[in-house]
Amino acid sequence: MPDFAAYTEKLGVPFTNLNLLIEALTHRSYLNESRGTVSSHNERLEFLGDAVLELAVTHFLFTKFPKKDEGELTAYRASLVNTFSLAGVAETIGLNDMLLLSKGESKDTGRARQIILANAFEALLGAIYLDQGYAAAEAFLAKNLYNKIDEIIEKRAWQDAKSHFQEVAQDKQGTTPSYKTLEEIGPDHDKKFTVGVFLGTKEIAKGTGKSKQEAEQSAAQAALDTTGW
Repeated sequence: MPDFAAYTEKLGVPFTNLNLLIEALTHRSYLNESRGTVSSHNERLEFLGDAVLELAVTHFLFTKFPKKDEGELTAYRASLVNTFSLAGVAETIGLNDMLLLSKGESKDTGRARQIILANAFEALLGAIYLDQGYAAAEAFLAKNLYNKIDEIIEKRAWQDAKSHFQEVAQDKQGTTPSYKTLEEIGPDHDKKFTVGVFLGTKEIAKGTGKSKQEAEQSAAQAALDTTGW
């Protein structure tokens, strides 16, 4: 069992009710293998934390960017609180080493682990809110999440890859990218598409996905990486 008391010191969040922290870091799968060790998993706290997160981040962005319209603010918020972003913060604060998971779940990597981490981050936020109130939860986000917004804006991560690549391509070359399906394989229920993105007749990059839209986004991101734009 991880040392949760020591972890609260590392977080700088002195929990009054340590059981809330333990619940926040307990995945549903752990209960099936460790009956009697803990009694609750973190999904209810995740539900609460998600609401706290949306309110706090919305207020932060509303205040920080007084001249931005609701469309841009919504895009900023989506980038700041998506699974990849929250999982990254969770890793930074050492959440990965504190999770209570089944043996099977503990072996998950990649996207599956990112989802677990992002959910646990929201559950942790919900636990902080219950234990210490909204101000403490907001202070926790200010310390660990809000500083990511400058990088998001600098890298235009708030735009989807297709929109970003089109904007830059038009600016740099006066050309609108086009997309062409190069390959389509697999049965109807499990298709895989390969799409190329072109500037004029020149193929810039390729991308794959389970739909044409997903493959186009993948190709656009690959084009951004290839061109350094």
